[in-house]
Amino acid sequence: MFRSAGVADPGRRPAGERRGARRPPGPDGAPGPGRPNPGRMSEVSESDEVKRRGVRRMKVFATGLLLLATVVFALARWREESGAGAWAGYVAAAAEAGMVGALADWFAVTALFRRPMGLPIPHTAIIPTKKDAFGRTLGEFVGENFLSEDVVRARLRAVGIGGRLGVWLAEPAHTERVTHELATALRGALAVLRDSDVQAVVGEAVTRQATAQSVAPSLGRMLNKVVTDGGHHRAVDLVCVRAHDWLVEHRASVMAAVTEGAPGWTPRFVDRRVGERVYKELLRFVTEMRDWPAHPARGALDRFLTDFAGELRSDPDTMARVEQLKADVLARREVQELIESAWSAVRAMVVAAAEDPDSQLRRRARSALGSLGVRMRDDARLQAKVDGWLEDAATYVVTTYRDEITSLITDTVESWDAEHTSRKIEANVGRDLQFIRINGTVVGALAGLLIYTVAHALGG
Repeated sequence: MFRSAGVADPGRRPAGERRGARRPPGPDGAPGPGRPNPGRMSEVSESDEVKRRGVRRMKVFATGLLLLATVVFALARWREESGAGAWAGYVAAAAEAGMVGALADWFAVTALFRRPMGLPIPHTAIIPTKKDAFGRTLGEFVGENFLSEDVVRARLRAVGIGGRLGVWLAEPAHTERVTHELATALRGALAVLRDSDVQAVVGEAVTRQATAQSVAPSLGRMLNKVVTDGGHHRAVDLVCVRAHDWLVEHRASVMAAVTEGAPGWTPRFVDRRVGERVYKELLRFVTEMRDWPAHPARGALDRFLTDFAGELRSDPDTMARVEQLKADVLARREVQELIESAWSAVRAMVVAAAEDPDSQLRRRARSALGSLGVRMRDDARLQAKVDGWLEDAATYVVTTYRDEITSLITDTVESWDAEHTSRKIEANVGRDLQFIRINGTVVGALAGLLIYTVAHALGG
């Protein structure tokens, strides 16, 4: 008799599939499943189909009540005209009002999802035609009532995340779990990074930083501190010892070098005597420097180093020479390879520490997390600070990106197919809507009976 709300046409094609449209073939030549739309509401699931069958049963029941009211009305009117008595009028009035209530509620329920009987009646098929407006309204509702700064702060303050997190972290099992998860995440991050890319970045960063910083003044201050504290004396001692041992070991080489450097017109025995004299003086000089801490040459070396430290800090020419030397050293391929190789060593060390539950890194992480948990559990001021940080972070996110969050709701609803959305919503709420039709029939009948009774009582 009437097209009930939510009755699906078995012959109708699924929403979004146009008549005559063909899906791309699958691997076996058969029509493929089509390309899924991430924003589109999913196809009808098995649970939705179960809900639809329940909705259809309720539609049959509500329509049956309408038919029953119609039959009762027809029989009551017939009996009333046949002189059956006053009771027939009461029954007819109740049945008539029940029919009106059933028809009105059928129209209201049907108008939510489609046009009743296909007629272009204004303000019908509300869900398909107003879907986008519903999405915008829902987005605005969520933004105003759930993503406002006051709501977020009040909710987070009521939860007390700082205290709860402290109690949770204070448990050793939870601390171990967090440490394990952090180690897994660290290993995953290091596995994703390509060594060549990181090495290039590290090399460039170190080179840029070293180039930007002037090293001469720092070297001057360090050298002056070393000389003032006498820290260079052990280095000088080592050099003197090594020089003495070398001279003792290479006496012939030293004498040969002196002899070969003599003029050609001098006698050979004179050259040898000169070579021996030079060698003995060199050996005596180095021996005295080695054994005599107050040797004048040591004092001269101290004065030289002190003067050089001052020049490194104040002499532009010396500073420029040092900077040029630094640039030359950094430009060498060997130095760049050494800088880049540091990443491989660090990476291997971190991965090994992350994988070993008993490593120093894991133990320190567990200890730090456990201590933090105990402090957050027992220290009210720290809890308040953590809660304040979380509130500030959450409110910043919701106030800064509220439009983007709500637009996600709006855009998602707009991407849904109108007819398919209507059918899915009807499958989930249609059963309750059919109760509206049933209640309309019963309440309408009772209201009609009451009105008829009052009218007859007042009219005598």
